[in-house]
Amino acid sequence: MMLKLNPGAAVAAASFAALSALPFDASAGVVDDFRQAHAAGITTHAAEIDNDSLLLKRDDGFYTSGLRYTQQWTASTAGGMVRGGWRVGQELYTASDIKLPPARVGPPDHPYAAWLYAGVFSERHAADGSHARVGVDVGCLGPCAGGERTQNTLHRILNQPLPQAWSRQVRNEVGVVLHGEVAPMRWTPAPFLDVTPSIKGRLGNIYTDAGFSVLARAGRLNLLPNQPTLHGYLRLDGRWVGYNASLQGGYFSSGNPHTVAPKRLVGEAEAGVAWLQGPFEAMVGVVRRSNEIRDLPNSFGSQNYLRLILSYTH
Repeated sequence: MMLKLNPGAAVAAASFAALSALPFDASAGVVDDFRQAHAAGITTHAAEIDNDSLLLKRDDGFYTSGLRYTQQWTASTAGGMVRGGWRVGQELYTASDIKLPPARVGPPDHPYAAWLYAGVFSERHAADGSHARVGVDVGCLGPCAGGERTQNTLHRILNQPLPQAWSRQVRNEVGVVLHGEVAPMRWTPAPFLDVTPSIKGRLGNIYTDAGFSVLARAGRLNLLPNQPTLHGYLRLDGRWVGYNASLQGGYFSSGNPHTVAPKRLVGEAEAGVAWLQGPFEAMVGVVRRSNEIRDLPNSFGSQNYLRLILSYTH
């Protein structure tokens, strides 16, 4: 008798294994690191924008916008640093063409969806390049996330066409997502070059996936994230998708206008420049994400967007 493996369950198990690899004591380490960073650390405010319109094109679709604000505290430790913080963000997803009327939005095109969330996180970094991070986000998927109002406002500011089919977005669902990442080492073949591999995972009713990432940097490098730097970088990601509510609707919701099946393997590449000097930090990169929808041609479903991060420390 053959047992049929459920892809979502398999990826959930892989995600749990990735999160379990984090070198934290679940009952004390995460909380202690957060408290130490908050009590003794310096404060950083960071704004992050993902948007395909920043590439100076007038059409957008799929993952069309991501907005995040983070406040974090960083404290030095023997041989490294700890960080703790909180964040709030919003992600917007639309059909491939926002000018399509509601009646023409359906499979295999991307559903309209918005995810509004807030969360906390704790992380450790060592001078040898190893690091670990764990956190949890809680939020709302669907009309409660305010995606229609946000996108209409942005498009009026940018003088772009208004989206036509937010009336067919996925239904409301409260979501919880546990996320984590661990990098066991950093390889430094030259003083101006390093490569850091990591594993990461998310587990929840909005996103469940597990993946592997490689980050290569070249330039004036820093050993720890809060040190001065000026470098170019290339990040390559691959992830196995168990559940993606922006495509499938919330895990516990039903009656969605339309949903689509995700591709189980999704790749992403990002190339950019990072700079940190004194209290100011900036990072800009171009991201190429592969097709996320099983029944769309890869040439049609892939997408490009620009990522911009600005931060100030005091």
